[in-house]
Parts: sequence; structure tokens; C-alpha cells
Amino acid sequence: MTAAPLIQGWCPGALRPMASGDGLVVRVRPHAGRLSPAQAAGIAAAARLHGNGLIDLSARGNVQLRGVRPDTHAPLIADLSALGLIDRDLAGETRRNITVSPFAQADALALALEDALAAAPDLPGKFGFALDVAASRWLDAAPGDVRIERGASGGLILRADGLPTGRPVTLAEAPALAVDMAHWFVAAGGVIQGRGRMAALVARGVRPPESLTGAEPPAPALPRPGPGLFAEGALVALAFGQMQAATLEALAATCHDLRLTPWRMLLLEGAVALPTIAGLITDPQDPALRVIACTGAPACPQALAATRSLALQLAPLVPQDGTLHVSGCAKGCAHPAPAPLTLTATATGFAVIRNGRASAPGPVIAPADLPTLLTGTP
Repeated sequence: MTAAPLIQGWCPGALRPMASGDGLVVRVRPHAGRLSPAQAAGIAAAARLHGNGLIDLSARGNVQLRGVRPDTHAPLIADLSALGLIDRDLAGETRRNITVSPFAQADALALALEDALAAAPDLPGKFGFALDVAASRWLDAAPGDVRIERGASGGLILRADGLPTGRPVTLAEAPALAVDMAHWFVAAGGVIQGRGRMAALVARGVRPPESLTGAEPPAPALPRPGPGLFAEGALVALAFGQMQAATLEALAATCHDLRLTPWRMLLLEGAVALPTIAGLITDPQDPALRVIACTGAPACPQALAATRSLALQLAPLVPQDGTLHVSGCAKGCAHPAPAPLTLTATATGFAVIRNGRASAPGPVIAPADLPTLLTGTP
């Protein structure tokens, strides 16, 4: 019998890194989801000097440096602090869990929310805030327990994740009301043994007070974009959201601010042409965009098999409008939601799960038989 994977219940940070099979994972949370060219170049240099040179983009719009050793962690923090990327303390870092739409000019709102979060209660490590305030709504599928987003009438609304409607708010009042929502969440029993999410609390039938709710639905959501040119700049992707330090260094040399996204892509703000940098995916039809895979073995100690090499092997067999999720264990960290087809590593092969999460049961088949399975996948 395969042992159940260890569920940490929190995300790594810079001040509290997470141990992995290739060293410490250090997550950097750029303010307002933006990196200046100097900050991007500094992160690239720090990843090379203090880690193994690998940099991940997370589903919360952050960057992660891999392969950091215990003896290089303190020098890394010093370098990142000099770039303005480190919080004053761990409590502040944990609360500052904000995802910003890359297509929104929301720096002022994001920074005001950061300031307001100084008065927030202790929150679960995965609890976060989503700022989906561009003219169109893009973050519907992105994590966010308290959401400030575009409403159907064109203004902004504050909405608890899991509720269909929210309260109209102004830019000035939104940050304080978002923190009020976080206080209510804790007081209402949303935290159980240090964990908890807003949608789960709402699903239990618990509702925020009238002062934090309203009847306005959010604006229609747009689907996840692919690489290409947008009015705001050039959106580029990376296989599995991972790059070498040299790739980030080259992006910094374009002199464009980088906007991080929850889709493990980067927006080069103001760019009018797609960059030609090795390692970037600029074709929205690239098969690598049809597959999702976690780090896998051996970099993750809980993974029961390598994942990304298998995912790339199978990618050309996935239909253009399909998605394949390859997970190293039942946690499904890379894609917690259901996928049309998920392959979850087990001690004896891969469980085949259709329209479900990585933790769902499914028949187990050998890796050698997976290409045949994909060929027959509708």
C-alpha cells in the first residue's frame, strides 16, 4: 500500500522556505505582481548564486527559487531584501498573499491592500486575495478567498469566494473591507486546525454579514489566455512554468516590467513584439501548453515517479483543446482542480482519472501503455 502524501497546508515563502528533494524552495512575492527589470535581473543572479539556477512561476503569480541550501538562505534573503522583495517579518509575508490580474493597472490598489493587511488576523497559509479589476475579468479560476473584482455594472465589487454575488465598493474603501472580510472569516469558524478556505466555509452554509455582501454579480469571466500580443504587452509562457536563471536574465534585458500571472506566464508590459528568447513559448498551439505537471521525482520527495519528461512525451498526443495533468502523487499540487485527464503516479504505475482530481480513484496502468491510452482519448 502506498503511504498517503504529506499535506503541508501552507505555501513556501522567502522567510519560511519549504524543503524539497533538490533543496529549499524559496517563494518570492513581488509587490503588486510586478518585477522591474532590475528586480528580475537580481532574482536571476540570486538564483544562480544561492540556488541551482531553476526558477518556477507559481499558480499564485509568484516566483520560486529552487535548490537553495540552508547555508545560502540568509545571503539570499539579504540580496532579495536589497531588491525590495522581502517582508519585514514572517507574519507580514504570510498575510501578503495577493494575486493581481496582469491586465489591470492595480498597483495602487494592491499596495493599499498590503498596508491594510497589517491589521488582518492570522490567516491560513493558503488563504489569499484576488484583485481582478481590469476592464475584463480574468482570474475566475485563480485562487482567491476574498475577491475585489469587476462587477456586471462596470464598477468594483467585493465578493467572498463561493458566493455568486458581491457588494459594490470603491477603490478607496475596498482594502479595508477586504480585511473586514478576513476578520469575519476567522470569527465565523473558517479556520480549522490552522487550515481553511472561504469557499469551504460558504459551502457549509455560513454567510458574511449584510455589510460585506451584496446582490451584484461579477462581470463575465474570460478564459485563460494563451501566449501572444495584447494591448498591455507580450504574454509569454514556459513549459511547466519553469525557467533557467539565464532566461529571466534575458527577459530583464528587454527593459520591460514583468507582470506575473496565475497561469505560470509572464507579461512583458508595453512590449509590441514577442521576444525571441530561448526557453520561451510564444505559440499558443505549442503542445507543452496542453500538459500540466508538478516537479515530480526526484526533486519532490513525495513524488512516486518522474512527471515532466512523461508529460512532454505525451503532449503531442493531447487534443488541441484538451488538458492532461500528470501528478507525482495524489495531492495534485500543480492542478488541484479536476482535469479532463489526470495521470497520478502510484507505486505500481499511473492511475488514470477522467474528469477528476489527482486524488480520485482510477485504474492503474504501466507508463509504457500511456501513449496508447492517449491515442484513444477523445
